[in-house]
Amino acid sequence: MDTGDLERRVRVLEDVEAIKRLKHRYADACDRGYDADTLASLFAEDAVWDGGLFGRYEGRETIRAFFRGVSSEIVFAMHYMMNPIIDVDDDRATGTWYLFQTCTFAEGNTPVWGAARYDEEYVREADGWKFQNLRLISSFWTPFEEGWVKRPLVQEA
Repeated sequence: MDTGDLERRVRVLEDVEAIKRLKHRYADACDRGYDADTLASLFAEDAVWDGGLFGRYEGRETIRAFFRGVSSEIVFAMHYMMNPIIDVDDDRATGTWYLFQTCTFAEGNTPVWGAARYDEEYVREADGWKFQNLRLISSFWTPFEEGWVKRPLVQEA
């Protein structure tokens, strides 16, 4: 193995770890009351956040405005991000993650289980990796007491 190949492989590994940290910062900001400023800082200026049934928002400032209102609808959340597959191609990358989430919807103070998949695109900027496109594909959001078998509130294809 030549030195150039080894350097390229190490850079890819470092990039994968940096993207995992980006995702961690995203989950942490969500779990701290949907910190809109922190969340917006994780996205490229022209990024898209597509939450399916939760709406689609284009551009960093629109994403920031969306997240400013989320904590009034979801008063508690704990995002468990799992099974990442991340592919890096120079200054661009793609990733897939699974989400399991416990949360409380403000309406009715309802405890909810949620499960979804994230399909994402990332871009390397001067200050590090950012989300370019984030798509949330929901499997279910269901009241804790009833579970996903008895009453799947939402299912997306």
